Amino acid sequence: MTAGAFVRRDAVFRGWPEGPPERYHLYAALACPWSQRTVIVRQLAGLADRLGISYAYPYRDERGWRLKSDDSNGFEFLAEAYAATQPGYDDRVSCPVLWDQERGVIVSNESADIVRMLDDWGDGGLYPEPLRAEIDELNEWIYRDFQNGVYRAGFSKSQGAYDEAFDGVFAAMERLEALLGERRYLAGDQITLADWRLFPTLVRFDAVYYTHFRCNGRRIVDCPNLWGYTRELYQQPGVADTVAMDEIREHYYTTHDSLNPKRIIPRGPLDLDFTAPHGRG
Repeated sequence: MTAGAFVRRDAVFRGWPEGPPERYHLYAALACPWSQRTVIVRQLAGLADRLGISYAYPYRDERGWRLKSDDSNGFEFLAEAYAATQPGYDDRVSCPVLWDQERGVIVSNESADIVRMLDDWGDGGLYPEPLRAEIDELNEWIYRDFQNGVYRAGFSKSQGAYDEAFDGVFAAMERLEALLGERRYLAGDQITLADWRLFPTLVRFDAVYYTHFRCNGRRIVDCPNLWGYTRELYQQPGVADTVAMDEIREHYYTTHDSLNPKRIIPRGPLDLDFTAPHGRG
């Protein structure tokens, strides 16, 4: 491993639900890309009236994610759910979290698992059996090189680690641009979990990752296929409501003091119109 490389820690809780969605509760932050993917799938799977949800404020201090809702199982901070699950817990507190209200414990804090759980509770249409191997393969390299790659670039502690991450991000971007020139969606002619896992990274890229994480090789708007694809996904019913750009900007530019100690929030870019016709059909 290159010296100074950012290494993301694995999720701590990797259980699976054993009952209907009404038994559980989802904790998420619209500012967080890993959370947003679960919010999208909850909406698309028809679970809005079956699975309760609490949202966290975008700014995260030393106490972690603070919850907005009074209906959060009595928690003010998400860290309280971790402590209730594992007394004495003193490690990273991340979201999203799927909470078992009956047992009073966290089922999972791994977004990749949670989106599959939500899709299972729906009709399973986003992870069809014939496409699962391809979806899994897509998810693997897109996460490794692109989605986690932007974080590896942003939080690198050496030039070599940054250069390595930067190269990986833009090699993956080129690969995605080429793939979406051949296909309407990542796995073919239908939207799958692979698309909704990728979308939150794309929607943040130009406004946050390009500047804040120093991924300034090119923007999504510079890539015709990726930019049209991003707009098409944004324009799917219910998806725009999950994109809280003000919260996204606030979270990244005020939470990471090592990257932006003055906490000044950039206002741009000015040409980021997700509602423009996408031209894909």
